[in-house]
Amino acid sequence: MAERLLQASRQRRAKGMTAAAGSASRAALPLLLGALLAFGRAYVLDDSDGLGREFDGIGAISGGGATSRLLINYPEPYRSQILDFLFKPNFGASLHILKVEIGGDGQTTDGTEPSHMHYALDENYFRGYEWWLMKEAKKRNSNITLMGLPWSFPGWLGKRFDWPYVNRHLTAYYIVSWIMGAKRYHDLDIDYIGIWNERSYDINYIKVLRKMLNYQGLERVKIIASDNLWEPISASMLHDQELMEVIDVIGAHYPGTYTAKDARLTKKKLWSSEDFSTSNNAMGAGCWGRILNQNYVNGYMTSTIAWNVVSSYYEQLPYGRSGLMTAQEPWSGHYMVEAPIWISAHTTQFTRPGWYYLKTVGHLEKGGSYVALTDGLGNLTIIIETMSHKHSKCIRPLLPYFNVSHQVATFFLQGSFLLDSSSSFTVELQEDELFTLTTLTTGSKGSYPPPPKSQPFPPIYKDDFNVEYPFFSEAPNFADQTGVFEYFMNMEDPGEHRFTLRQVLNQRPITWAADAASTISIIGDYKWSNMTITCDVYIETPRKGGVFIAGRVNKGGILIRSARGIFFWIFANGTYRVTGDLAGWLIYAVGQVEVTAQEWYTLTLTIKGHVSSGTLNGKLLWSEVPVNFPKNGWAAIGTHSFDFAQFDNFHVDATP
Repeated sequence: MAERLLQASRQRRAKGMTAAAGSASRAALPLLLGALLAFGRAYVLDDSDGLGREFDGIGAISGGGATSRLLINYPEPYRSQILDFLFKPNFGASLHILKVEIGGDGQTTDGTEPSHMHYALDENYFRGYEWWLMKEAKKRNSNITLMGLPWSFPGWLGKRFDWPYVNRHLTAYYIVSWIMGAKRYHDLDIDYIGIWNERSYDINYIKVLRKMLNYQGLERVKIIASDNLWEPISASMLHDQELMEVIDVIGAHYPGTYTAKDARLTKKKLWSSEDFSTSNNAMGAGCWGRILNQNYVNGYMTSTIAWNVVSSYYEQLPYGRSGLMTAQEPWSGHYMVEAPIWISAHTTQFTRPGWYYLKTVGHLEKGGSYVALTDGLGNLTIIIETMSHKHSKCIRPLLPYFNVSHQVATFFLQGSFLLDSSSSFTVELQEDELFTLTTLTTGSKGSYPPPPKSQPFPPIYKDDFNVEYPFFSEAPNFADQTGVFEYFMNMEDPGEHRFTLRQVLNQRPITWAADAASTISIIGDYKWSNMTITCDVYIETPRKGGVFIAGRVNKGGILIRSARGIFFWIFANGTYRVTGDLAGWLIYAVGQVEVTAQEWYTLTLTIKGHVSSGTLNGKLLWSEVPVNFPKNGWAAIGTHSFDFAQFDNFHVDATP
């Protein structure tokens, strides 16, 4: 057994760690038969006293929110290559679990994701890209576990309250419909369903959800709660037997590798159902390597799920490049296979959900940790990490200081793993190293030819939205920050504006983060400074409706309410306005204009240096408006409030 482990360890699979995080590709270490180095420490790997907890897998999140937005726009073969690095077994990250946001129309960190039910009588199971991503994951790994969790909810569920539990049965119906739609329209079986990401849970709602799942024949779908902290959900379960029975997994976010006493007393599966959320550099790789081991060693968590699976959103949005890899340039095809991909592989390629941890796991004498897992059929995988405090800080929570230093560790195999008198091996460990020793021989470090070189967003960009049968509901490269903008077929206009982009929300969603009062979708290069933006606009709502085009928009995501820029508005009441912010507090110019609802107009905004100007249908409306801040930012379109409006023939010229 020890010789088999040594043979598999000769490829020390920490090559994903960068030099800054320590050298992890030194030569393999010799097997010492029956001899201990005088300065070494002995550790026993033994299943004689039974096994530990069942391993449920390593995964990542798409959503929370719009984190995979740009991925769908990648050309082939690069899009498939990215998906292979994420999901293909024995190739890259080889993820066991994919957790997706159930789109609820609200801003949920880096954008909005569309709901399958914008309105009470509306059902559409082809909006967004999470359906597509789940199918691509299943295509590569038919055994991957699929999870769904809402961050926000469409406003109609709250009946004018910012609360999804006003009508528990209606909200349960909404969630169960998503699960059933996944199966009916995409042949996807959802395995786990959550309650409300990092927000309050309602005990009676959880019970109603379980009953409705069972009524629809979805007994196999398990409930995870509460995707927040270990408490108070654990205490609630201990005091409510019915709640205890309907919850299958307790999921906590960013637990710092520790659980709570009450959570352990429930004897339920314990998961870190959202973790990592750290830049995918050397520090992030060290963070990920440490918590993948220590979430079990310290907290008995049998699954760890990273936010997020791939950084496919504009980098200047909050938490840029916090995915396991980076794919934020569909216009160039460039992507980066970051170190956390290979950190994941250390565990995912050499274990499977359904394996069991040994009880004999723990900390190393001079820092670091080790875990061992078995399939019960003779296979054994051991993962050893020595991540230092300096190189393994996650973004949250605060990491107490610890020390890691050079050490030698000898492992003795006992129980069913004791095959002969030489069932031991010794490894020399430096700081910031990651070892996987395994009896499996199926792992590999997948590769493709280098992708195209990185390129900035094209300085001249246009989209007429003339797509009769769009593959996705959203136009390429537009990133909705409040509201939802979808391809639309305008049946009332068989001419130039038959196919448009439409803002489709008519009420504020049940918010998770901080949706703005105005809807907005951004596009382009954050470094753009001088630019001319032209777009045809159509206000659908009489009297109170309004639309805008904007440039140098400097904020998005959860910060969208405070976005600055140059915003050129027209309103159905016959007025125009120029503001320095999305909220409309900084007014640069106002006036009367011949504008009404349900007519097409062409707006042009020009920003050059410290001045700006705007035209309506080619006629100068305002000019010489000073622009001192911001110096750069995205282009954008949007509406004054949650009203229907259409956009067409978008064009931006940001050439220097």
